[in-house]
Amino acid sequence: MNLEIYFKPLREPVVLPIHYNYLVQAALYNSIDQELAAFLHEKGYSDGNRAFKLFCFSLIQGVYQMDRVKKRIAFEGELKLTVSSPLQDFCQSLVNVLLTKGVMRLGAQELEIDRISAGQYEVREHKVMVRTLSPVVLYSTLLRPDGRKYTVYFQPGETDYSRLFNENLRKKYRALYGSEGPEGEVEIRPLGIQRMRIVNYKNTVIKGYAGKLLLSGPKELLQLAVDGGIGSKNSQGFGCVEIING
Repeated sequence: MNLEIYFKPLREPVVLPIHYNYLVQAALYNSIDQELAAFLHEKGYSDGNRAFKLFCFSLIQGVYQMDRVKKRIAFEGELKLTVSSPLQDFCQSLVNVLLTKGVMRLGAQELEIDRISAGQYEVREHKVMVRTLSPVVLYSTLLRPDGRKYTVYFQPGETDYSRLFNENLRKKYRALYGSEGPEGEVEIRPLGIQRMRIVNYKNTVIKGYAGKLLLSGPKELLQLAVDGGIGSKNSQGFGCVEIING
């Protein structure tokens, strides 16, 4: 399910740190049933030693000015946040709590809920074109000769990007449904320029890529990619997408 949450600032401008992902993540956990929040945060859905929260969210959309010196971003007027998940309980809980509270708190800022639009992107064919609403992150952790770890991030078009994309999606499918799912892999074709985005999440530098992608493969896997996010670190604000028509 796809939720578009529209906010009216109680006070303008809404000033946030440039790297605000963790504030939105915390706000979402505080805006669902606390038993569900505890389950997702502490446990999640597991495949082997990997656990998935199975929700993702977009960048905050609205008119803004960025101050790179002070590392702040100031929003004016209506704001929009897209949240997506294959978990109906999560989406329903989020809508219920937000409409009951009437506000969402982002750090020290309080935003009034203006309206929430709920929908479902339905994958009807074995091909779908998407646009990223937050950067997609795919990476490998490797060892240096001296034993220290380092992280390599991949971009669309690279062989390892496609491999990691499919490995991640398969693990999510097994974690959610408890089965291997349909045969076949998802092919990823980047469309146009893929822009690198660097995000500092709790003092960890994360690199992702934003742009349009053409995904081809089994419909069930494409549906999960659209609903649950693509790539890694979805619940930290990465890999949220929307279906587009060209």
